[in-house]
Amino acid sequence: MFKKSIRNKLIVLLMVATIVPFGASIIITYYHTAESLKDQAIKENSNLLYQGKVNLEGYINELDGLTLSLYNNPGFINFLKDPRKENNYQAVEAVRNVISTILYAEENIKRVNIAVAKEDRLITASRRSTVVFSKRLTNANQEYYEKAKESPNNMFLEPIHKIKDPDDQKPKNVITLHRSLINIPSDDLLAYISLEFSPDQITNISRNLYSGDNEEFYIISPEGDMIYRSTDEADKEDKTPDWIDWVIGTNKENGTVEWEEDTFSGVMIYDQLSQNSGGWYLVKRVPYTTLYESAFSVAKINIMFGVIGLCLVILATLFISVRITSPIRILLKNIDQVEKGNLDVRFKSFGNDEIGYLGDRFRQMIDKINDLINREYKLQLENKTNQLKVLQSQVNPHFLYNALQSIGTAALKNQGPQIYSSVTRLSKIMRYSMNMEEGMVPLQKEIEHTKSYLLLQKERFGDQLHFNFQLDEEALGFHVPKMILQPLVENYFKHGFDAREKTGEVKITCRQDEFYLDILIEDNGTGVSESRLEEIRMHLMNERIGQKGELMNIGLKNVYVRLKLYYGSRAYLQLKNLEQGGLLVSIKLPKRMEGGKDESNYCG
Repeated sequence: MFKKSIRNKLIVLLMVATIVPFGASIIITYYHTAESLKDQAIKENSNLLYQGKVNLEGYINELDGLTLSLYNNPGFINFLKDPRKENNYQAVEAVRNVISTILYAEENIKRVNIAVAKEDRLITASRRSTVVFSKRLTNANQEYYEKAKESPNNMFLEPIHKIKDPDDQKPKNVITLHRSLINIPSDDLLAYISLEFSPDQITNISRNLYSGDNEEFYIISPEGDMIYRSTDEADKEDKTPDWIDWVIGTNKENGTVEWEEDTFSGVMIYDQLSQNSGGWYLVKRVPYTTLYESAFSVAKINIMFGVIGLCLVILATLFISVRITSPIRILLKNIDQVEKGNLDVRFKSFGNDEIGYLGDRFRQMIDKINDLINREYKLQLENKTNQLKVLQSQVNPHFLYNALQSIGTAALKNQGPQIYSSVTRLSKIMRYSMNMEEGMVPLQKEIEHTKSYLLLQKERFGDQLHFNFQLDEEALGFHVPKMILQPLVENYFKHGFDAREKTGEVKITCRQDEFYLDILIEDNGTGVSESRLEEIRMHLMNERIGQKGELMNIGLKNVYVRLKLYYGSRAYLQLKNLEQGGLLVSIKLPKRMEGGKDESNYCG
């Protein structure tokens, strides 16, 4: 039904024509927006990292500048050249002033150490103690001193480590800037200066470079050491993560890469500080969920408007399809009614379009057909009624002739009671056959009429005739056309019964199933030759009644014609020779007439 309905096809067509482009537009827009927002986010984060890089370079250069400021103090340089001047009060005081200036130049500097190359002297200053001159007992920082000396700019940043303050029992995290002081213009090493400073300023700068909820930010040294990380958890593995090795191994100052691992899926953006500022890497890791968050929001808005638009489209589609197809469905319903025989077509005009014109023309056509059918139907009804009456009237002379002959015989024999019974049966037969108002009668009446006829024949032939009925009691209330059994029985007496040869036998059987009523009339007469049987069949197929040469079978023809008038092609009348001799006439009647009427309740 779905594939045959124009309305459903129209709805599907309109839905596909709107939903597919609309949905494709939303999908394409989403992916385009997602990629655009992703590129925009990468660009913004790259700019943000660059700004953070500038700020960090400025801060580190500021600290490095404090170490370079020592070259501007000839007295301090001379002291480094000859540390034995510790006994010179003025020289020592000048050194203290210079170191104190550096110590308090930046609030995050916690301690300043100067390791003099000659005589292994150490000068230390912290915010909790004065400048201390001592002998260098250990080479704990020698590794970093060497890295600073080998660096092109004579500077090296030691990653975060802990120091113990004598006045504070709790260790503190610091970053140490190491610089080798060279006796310019020669390459002679004078000393190493180390600034131990708190990473607070670096932390403050870093926190402005990422969103703490859903982004990760790291500062990594060129050696792979972690300077800063946005996550609280420290690495549980000693092995350096693969992404750190990848960033360091690129040998590029900046760039982006899409990265997939068990704990992260997104984009990494990195930028490197200049070598003069320590060469640290700033790495920001942004997950796809964050990158596409704006795209998701835009997609949600698009989907929301899409759903609203889709609902409007569906409503419009349903309205249009119903508006277009409703007149067609009304026409189909009226066509069904016309097919069932109801020609009373009533519907409002569908408008001035093609469908409206079709509806008007259909209504005019049905009105015209209805008028023609009414006239033709009335005419045919009159003709059929007259024809049935003629057919019934043709049967009466046979009754009358045979019955009067029997009564006359009884009168000659002075049998009074028998004459009375015969006259009574004859009167019933005449009354039944001459009542033209009944077209359909219960099978019970038809059986009684036939039995009266057989009893009259029994009086005529005596013991030379036997008959019996085998009846389904439930079938007796079934309505059948009037005068269909007696003419068939009478046909036996006219063409098949010969009392001189043997005793005549007539058997009438009535039975039914769910759909049909079967009536069987058997006799033991002379039967009919096959050639004659074929002639009778051809005679029954001929629509005209009473043609020349057909008077011999007029009773059989009458029954056949009336069955066809009432039932059309759904009723059957068949003749068949029996093996033991005689003829079998079979009548099969449908229990429901065309149009749905139940024959058992039909009264003509």
